[in-house]
Amino acid sequence: MKLHEKFMSRCIELAKKGLGNTYPNPLVGSVIVHEGRIIGEGWHHKAGSPHAEINAINSVADPSLLKSSTIYVSLEPCSHFGRTPPCANRIISEGIKKVVIGSTDPNPQVSGNGIRLLKEAGCEVTTGIMEDACDELNKRFFTYQKKHRPYIFLKWAQTSDGFIAPKNRKSEGEPVWISNPFSKQIAHKMRAEEAAILVGTQTVIDDDPGLTTREWKGSNPLRIALDRKGRIPKSAAILDGSSPTLLLTQSSNEEFPNVTARAIDFSKPIAKQVCEILFEMEIQSLIVEGGAKTLQTFIDEELWDEAIVFEGPAVFGEGVASPIIAGMVHSEENIKEDSLTIFKNMAG
Repeated sequence: MKLHEKFMSRCIELAKKGLGNTYPNPLVGSVIVHEGRIIGEGWHHKAGSPHAEINAINSVADPSLLKSSTIYVSLEPCSHFGRTPPCANRIISEGIKKVVIGSTDPNPQVSGNGIRLLKEAGCEVTTGIMEDACDELNKRFFTYQKKHRPYIFLKWAQTSDGFIAPKNRKSEGEPVWISNPFSKQIAHKMRAEEAAILVGTQTVIDDDPGLTTREWKGSNPLRIALDRKGRIPKSAAILDGSSPTLLLTQSSNEEFPNVTARAIDFSKPIAKQVCEILFEMEIQSLIVEGGAKTLQTFIDEELWDEAIVFEGPAVFGEGVASPIIAGMVHSEENIKEDSLTIFKNMAG
């Protein structure tokens, strides 16, 4: 069992290399082991490209060893034809007789069918190795498949006395920085890893955020803004056409390049409607950056999975209070003079 865990840990490590690039596909890593030695490994790089198992098989220098090897994979091999052929079929055709799997795929198109195909072909299949860790690896994909919504991160920065914005701002369109540049870089890294990011109207007016990955190399997330009454100025950075943007509004909006408008009913639960639209768009993860009212909307509707809270040493004394949240502290760390606390929602 310890050997199984050793090689599955490597699968997870490999899978993480694809974070932010595989949507709408899951993160998957695979290694091929012959007589206790890894002879091939691979991970899924992006949707439409070969899956982890195929990359691992193709990396083996001496294919004759495959028939006496074991393939490890963090997620059940697919069994259906999508943009690529089924991985289960390739494993069978290569004559690999031992397959070790971390998680079972919740996608109805797979969901046990890959395991069934392998067993029917005479493969010895071991499942559930480091299952919790493999499930955590694909928390976005699993939430999307099981709950029909994206995995939701709430993120904000607050002062040491619990405010996310001062009472009086010097000017509109200029953000008030609470956290340090290193915390900011971590926040941009997070943007590169997730599929979408959402803010409210007032945040756009007050801060004019670009919502891009300026401080980190990676793809920009889909930018989303709530704009009930069409108050977002035409000059706003999120309307500059540089990255896809979604406006959720109740009133008519002018068309902007690379901007889509969708109507929602602001008299009904907003977070629920956001989740329904993003599920339809195959968006598997969402960062909600605020402000306080928008963040509290998702908290009140119990539609969040993790809260990422940066705290800086500044003191405002008065201002906009940080959201009220009840969750389990998952991790804590210091980023120079800042602290970063991650909460998990244990309610659902």
